[in-house]
Amino acid sequence: MKKILACLLPTLIALNLCSNALAQMQIEITGVGQKQYPIAVTRFLNESSLPTLVTDVVRSDLANNGNFANVERGETELAENANPDFSAWSSRRAQALAIGTVTPLQNGQFEVKYRLYDVVKNQSLGGTTVTVDRINLRKAGHAIADDIVQRLTGERGIFSTRLSYVVKNGGRYQLMISDSDGQNPREALSSSEPIISPSWSPDGKRVAYVSFESKKPVIYVHELATGKRIVLSNEKGNNSAPSWSPDGSKLAVSLSRDNNTQVYVINADGTALKRVSRSSAIDTEPQFSADGKSIYFTSDRGGSPQIYRMGVDGESGSSATRVTFKHAYATSPRLSPDGKYLAYIARSGGFRLQLMELRSGEVIALTQTNYDETPTFAANGKFLLYATRVNGRPVLAAVSVDGQVKQVLSIPGSVVREPAWGPFLN
Repeated sequence: MKKILACLLPTLIALNLCSNALAQMQIEITGVGQKQYPIAVTRFLNESSLPTLVTDVVRSDLANNGNFANVERGETELAENANPDFSAWSSRRAQALAIGTVTPLQNGQFEVKYRLYDVVKNQSLGGTTVTVDRINLRKAGHAIADDIVQRLTGERGIFSTRLSYVVKNGGRYQLMISDSDGQNPREALSSSEPIISPSWSPDGKRVAYVSFESKKPVIYVHELATGKRIVLSNEKGNNSAPSWSPDGSKLAVSLSRDNNTQVYVINADGTALKRVSRSSAIDTEPQFSADGKSIYFTSDRGGSPQIYRMGVDGESGSSATRVTFKHAYATSPRLSPDGKYLAYIARSGGFRLQLMELRSGEVIALTQTNYDETPTFAANGKFLLYATRVNGRPVLAAVSVDGQVKQVLSIPGSVVREPAWGPFLN
């Protein structure tokens, strides 16, 4: 069983780097959707003097989505109430057009208005207004890109969500929070000891994680806005793998307090600890299902690590059911927010990210890399972020659930691990 623990705690391997952990993450798009939608996003009126150009953020978001192709915009600024020359944009092969205005307000904030047009039908598709301060102009760009995706595809955009990940910088570990594109990184915690397994609360206000700062694994819940944190679990032995329930009231954790690693459920304030798995094997990496009625977890009770499912009340009534059968070695279960998919890591010519459709049980391999770990779903269930190696360097990578859109996110020179994709923000 030492092998499974080695696989589940890869960040404990000593790795060295010499770069600034606050360096901006770069995105390399290595695949795109089968059909890209051509869209033009012009310069918004009055934005040229801003420290952050809102339309640069919008265009970058749409490009990163993989399903949109940015049409050359020119440098002409167009207000949201302008009358577009649809024939001119049609000649550039644009099918949609976004125009807008940035207006400074007396309180130091900026009002950003935009409108989206169907170039083919020569009609407005609506728009939105976002009010932000100077340091949050990127948020306005993400919000507009989300609105564009919603109006053109009917699906909620994920650009306004956030990422967390752990960077090892020299002798220190840093828990970072960034925008969904890896930009605007902020340090939530710095420690000379490892930080692993970050997990977002459903409201996006807190992150649970495991810190070794007291020379043993302890689970904390960290309030991002204030920096306040509580010790969720500091039981004897290992405290690991926190995972939030869909309503945010509880977490599932893995503890070895009874001399054997098992799954427990605990209230978000650290009270009412309850053991829910019952085996003589190692049960770990618990994850709540999207409806909160089940817990998926990794166990070697059958001889090798596999994914199992039990009711949220545990195995007191009936034993857990095995879920994965295609591979001889399967770990790291992650459930999509829409309840459709189970992602996991399997040993298949390497450690590779797999995706199971829960209704049919069909499994597909999403990657061809050999060192995949810690997958995490985007809030809309359409993308997965995971840690891996590309050309020998540690990176974060993203892939769409159909395998068509692929991206590599890298901080030059950095060792970056333990990604977690945050939820939608209200």
